[in-house]
Amino acid sequence: MKINIVGISGSPRKGSTQYCVQEALKAASEIEGVETKFIDLRAKKIHYCVHCDRCIKEHVTYCPAFDDDMTGSYETMLWADGIIMGSPVYQMSATGLIYNFINRLRPIAGQIVKGHWATRVGGSIAVGGTRHGGQETTLESLNNFFFCTGLTVVSGGIFGYNGGSVWSNDKKEQGAMDDETGMATVRVVGRKVAITAKMLKAGLASFAEKPDPGVLVGLSNQEELMDRLKKFSNR
Repeated sequence: MKINIVGISGSPRKGSTQYCVQEALKAASEIEGVETKFIDLRAKKIHYCVHCDRCIKEHVTYCPAFDDDMTGSYETMLWADGIIMGSPVYQMSATGLIYNFINRLRPIAGQIVKGHWATRVGGSIAVGGTRHGGQETTLESLNNFFFCTGLTVVSGGIFGYNGGSVWSNDKKEQGAMDDETGMATVRVVGRKVAITAKMLKAGLASFAEKPDPGVLVGLSNQEELMDRLKKFSNR
């Protein structure tokens, strides 16, 4: 069974975060049938979301408001069975660059009505210049995106708690390489995203009939899902 995993690096400079996300993708590739893609946000021009809702009103899976470097990412994100997001720590949180990317995914968030995100998997990586410099809170901010879109979030369990946590000692790629314990958590997250995505995909395929999207997102049926969405949009 083929599994697609995409890794996103949210660092504005070349260094440890790119290295960590790519190492996670390499670890994911150890699982049979995994294909990976890497999105490096460095030097990309991504406008912040202005919440114009044109994507929702026009029923499109791309942003019609801005023609920038975000355009090519929507298809890749829909292609993915698993998503690995990595960010350096900026003031104990993720970078503005990756937040712009996350917020601009609004056009494909609408796929929740089809149950798309309910069978996808997410995992996070945070890289800090100091040993205890906000990695935990950065991981939380990235995982919150997965939670609010309905993905299944994985961690490294006792070896990674809420994601991959690396201390680069502000030495870029070499600093990450020197943190053997941190890099072990990164690779655990990569493998966990891949194997969990494969199990979910195989489990879904085992149903004689594909479950109702409403059931996939945790409701009783599609009717309840649409009713909830209607009430939400009319607030």
